[in-house]
Amino acid sequence: AVSNAMRIPTEDLKRQWQNIGGELMEALQRVLPTGKYVLGPDLAAFEKEFAGFCGVQHSIGMSNGTAALEMALRACGVGEGDEVITVPNTFAATVFAISYTGALPVFVDVEQDTFNMDPAQIEAKITPRTKAILPVHLYGQMCDMEAIMQVARKHNLRVVEDCAHTHGATRNGKYAGSYGDVGCFSFYPTKVMGALGDGGMCITNDEALNVKIRQYRYMGQRVKYNHEILGYQERLDELQAAMLRVKLKHLPTWAKRRAEIAEIYEEILAGIPVQTPKVEAANVHVFYLYTILCDRRDDLMQYLAERSIGSYVVYPYLAPMMGAYKHLNFAVNTIPVALDHASRILSLPMFPELTDEEAREVAITIREFYS
Repeated sequence: AVSNAMRIPTEDLKRQWQNIGGELMEALQRVLPTGKYVLGPDLAAFEKEFAGFCGVQHSIGMSNGTAALEMALRACGVGEGDEVITVPNTFAATVFAISYTGALPVFVDVEQDTFNMDPAQIEAKITPRTKAILPVHLYGQMCDMEAIMQVARKHNLRVVEDCAHTHGATRNGKYAGSYGDVGCFSFYPTKVMGALGDGGMCITNDEALNVKIRQYRYMGQRVKYNHEILGYQERLDELQAAMLRVKLKHLPTWAKRRAEIAEIYEEILAGIPVQTPKVEAANVHVFYLYTILCDRRDDLMQYLAERSIGSYVVYPYLAPMMGAYKHLNFAVNTIPVALDHASRILSLPMFPELTDEEAREVAITIREFYS
């Protein structure tokens, strides 16, 4: 369970508000008197600024991260009867977005150290019905996108990146979402950069995909009232865009602070029976979550809770084992790494306002548990 009533919580948006609430209120007070609350100038500005930050040509503000994934897949031509390769250790929204298009999710196992998609296992899952690959950059670190893109190009497949955990993360100098055909972000409040409610974004360098996603997000229109295709109401609200413009300015500082907290954890947790996150040399990890692998996980969670320290499991249930996908009769023995992770993962408190003293107390308490 997520424990925010703890003395040291897993996350704490109230502290963020204390730091930047004044800036957010200024943005709110700027937008409200204008009467422009949908597809207004702040959304246009935020789309331009976010695209520039990510080093891509286009950003399309979406109502949430799930919608971003679904619209991206649809724009890439994914539909009824197709297959999309993804991972089992992700939030249900990743897989639901595939199902919403009428396509079938196909699961590959993940790497032991990074928790991310194992590129070596993708080709074995490709069939004549495979249309796309949907890698998930988990916990704040990007997948091996060079290897994934190589497989995709070889088999003429689309790539849609799930970047819900990786705002500001890079691999070999390229930002999350800029490798594939489309990158999809969630701005759920607790993300590395979150809205004050729901929000999402698609980014792309493909002009045709930019046009198609924009058309899907606003009722199938390119010209108002001319609904050329079946579309949706999936726009990012103007007020949320204004809030996110404020937060984008703080994103680099927040990512740096998360890395500093991770260093504290890494140093103190060394030498005990806990596997800390491995950061690949090519990657800049933004530590949306600081997730360890440990034995006696439930006992450790209880030990921390008794000392008013929060911890939680993301994600305790693998997607193909959920009731929503029971009909697939998926063979879980084909994903042994993800299956092992699900029973041993644990996320520790991680947010930019966490103090050094709090981080040290968390790590020292874990050391005490194992001693």
